[in-house]
Amino acid sequence: LQTMSGNEDDWLALKPQKPSPSQCCGSGCKPCIYDVYEKELAQWERAKAKQDKSLLMEKKEQSNNSELNPDTFTAFNISSVEQLTEDTYQYKFELPGNSSLHLSLGQHIVLRGVVDGVEVQRAYTPISPGNAEGYFDVLMKCYEAGLMSQYIKTWKKGDMVFWRGPFGGFPYQPNKHGELLMLASGTGLAPMLPILRSITGDEEDETFVTLVGCFRTFDNIYLKPLLQDLARYWNIRIFYVLSQETSLEKLPWSYQENTYTGRLDEDLMKTIIHSCRRKPFVLICGSSAFNEDMSRYLKAAGIEESSCFVF
Repeated sequence: LQTMSGNEDDWLALKPQKPSPSQCCGSGCKPCIYDVYEKELAQWERAKAKQDKSLLMEKKEQSNNSELNPDTFTAFNISSVEQLTEDTYQYKFELPGNSSLHLSLGQHIVLRGVVDGVEVQRAYTPISPGNAEGYFDVLMKCYEAGLMSQYIKTWKKGDMVFWRGPFGGFPYQPNKHGELLMLASGTGLAPMLPILRSITGDEEDETFVTLVGCFRTFDNIYLKPLLQDLARYWNIRIFYVLSQETSLEKLPWSYQENTYTGRLDEDLMKTIIHSCRRKPFVLICGSSAFNEDMSRYLKAAGIEESSCFVF
């Protein structure tokens, strides 16, 4: 009987743990962490019924593969850390050989961190081109009180970090929409960049794009050189809305004509939509409050929900 209960304890130690709410990033990933748990639990139950621990091995083998996988977390090495603004960083991760993540446009990946013994997961969208070889870049904002931010702030070059994915994305097709109107708040810029780069990198793609980037101040605008380069293309326009700047006089003159102070409200939304060259299809990415506000203003401006996509 002793051996039996000892064996029972062994099996219990191998039983997958049910995820806590903090482990779900809330981005509708398929599979979600809860789906992965159900799958692992079923695998554990099968192995236990047959009293065969080798049946639990398959999930271990996957994670040594340094390829991104939606079911298991894979370790990636941080090759550089660059601070962009007071609270925003760009991290570069190494990919083995000249491999690529092969992301579709605007797809996100999920990061796992452990802070004070609590596991947290959050979704981020790489800003590097989906076919970039040997690396991928992620833009991350650190919040004072954020659990994940406390973990991210400790990162240094050479650290290993765990990701799984990819998930979601916007099914973009060249020339399908006459004009894309991109509404991005802060790091909500991330999923827009691969789409912009895909349009500017394809001579056959004549889609117009109006990108509206909402930031607190001029200094808070990320990746200015990249955005300035993109704005030189004939079909790309970029506007900035700066909620905490009171006057445009201090800004470089090249920014003055396409920058607004205050918030992106219903009136400004109507002005921007009227300035679009074709009826726009709208992409939205920001906080949930930002996304709700934008959806409301768009509705007031006569843009149907079927012409919007929220990341």
